[in-house]
Amino acid sequence: MADKRQTSHENADTRALEALGVTDVNAWFVREVLPLEALLMHYLRRQWPNQGEVEDLRQDVYVRVHEAGRRQIPSQTKPFVFRIAHDLLVDRIRREQIVPIEAIADFDELDIAIEAPSPDRTVIARDELRRLQAALDKLPPRAREAVVLGRIEGLSGREIAQRMGISPATASAHLTGGIHALADILHGENGTQDHKL
Repeated sequence: MADKRQTSHENADTRALEALGVTDVNAWFVREVLPLEALLMHYLRRQWPNQGEVEDLRQDVYVRVHEAGRRQIPSQTKPFVFRIAHDLLVDRIRREQIVPIEAIADFDELDIAIEAPSPDRTVIARDELRRLQAALDKLPPRAREAVVLGRIEGLSGREIAQRMGISPATASAHLTGGIHALADILHGENGTQDHKL
């Protein structure tokens, strides 16, 4: 008898929600998903390193759950919600290229070399850096500044011009001339030519 009363009470709740224009999905969401919020927040706080983003993650989970529920309401809500939360975190990790150390049990799964470079590789790299520094030192000051700002610091043409206090066209000319001169110095026949910019 109690089951009949509960069922009729649930039917009355559903009819009342439908009268207000609330669909079955919204009723399901309010009835079955929202009560999981405390568990969901606990899960997200434990799994995501940036605590300031947890509430946004919760909202993203809710959006995905609601959208999936519009296609088909699942028979088991709790595993459904937590699968979506897990998938969202995985997507976020991939997108932001964040790999929490706790998420990887075995470093071999990272597929990266964790050994130090061999001594000969270190010597070669240092030699290449010395050659690059010597080549940069041979450039005129404005060309050197434009190359360093554009190719080492990664500034745009406008930012280079602003930093150097010159027009974007002049900054572009300094950058282009500096790069060509560097290429000539590094890859030219004798590497000791004087370059005019």
